[in-house]
Amino acid sequence: MYLILCTFLQMASALANRAIGAIMGSAVADAAAQPLHWVYDLQKLKGILALNPNPEFHPESANPFYRRETGKQSCYGDQAYVLLESLSECGGLNIDDLKQRTLKVFGPGSEYDTPVNDPYRERGGPRPQLPIDGPWRHASLKSFLKNVDAGKEETGCENDCQIDGIAKLAPIVAFYAGQPDMLEKVEQAIRVTQNNDECVAETLAAARFLEHFILNGPDPKALDAVLNQLNDPNRKQPQDLDKAVIGHIHQVKENLSKTPQELIPSVFTNA
Repeated sequence: MYLILCTFLQMASALANRAIGAIMGSAVADAAAQPLHWVYDLQKLKGILALNPNPEFHPESANPFYRRETGKQSCYGDQAYVLLESLSECGGLNIDDLKQRTLKVFGPGSEYDTPVNDPYRERGGPRPQLPIDGPWRHASLKSFLKNVDAGKEETGCENDCQIDGIAKLAPIVAFYAGQPDMLEKVEQAIRVTQNNDECVAETLAAARFLEHFILNGPDPKALDAVLNQLNDPNRKQPQDLDKAVIGHIHQVKENLSKTPQELIPSVFTNA
């Protein structure tokens, strides 16, 4: 009995460590990437890395849109922190609290509240001087603020399917990993700022991956495990776009042998 109890405690400790590691790893990775965030010009990026081959925590920002000190979070990392804080303070997902914290961090009077980041700034006016000093408030957050101003219950942006959902999901997956309502909670949290079906489907797939690693540790067959989940007709939180997500995962499997330098120009033609 004692050995069984010790084994159980060790398993619980390992799971907790992986959950904490997911949150910490997400935050560190965001801060590490922030100085070279949104450098879409591959030739410019190659030039930067030729001088310093280590892209993480680059000492000077080369971001063409905004500049923050090295070590600070991007707009994605800040969203993850808001979600983590809300989960911690409320003991679980509280949508109203999450909305209010998001409004406080990204809304009027915050460091994100600058003329260039004004959600009501008209297009076609004078082009702003880029990069700006300070963080960047992007499309989904601007729509969130407009929807809050309009008194809408559904505050998420309907036409934004950028990476926000995946980038900020570590805290909520870590909190609910192994619980039957994990995917439901993820979808509810994501739709606060991104009420877009494509974004939600991709984010739920990412949540499945992260939960798998938190519960099981390293697994070279994780891709197949998530594919099996998505192909299950009785899967939790099914989405109309799950077949498209399955296709994307198969595309990943087909390109696993390629380096990022090979993959990006050949697959992501807009890069």
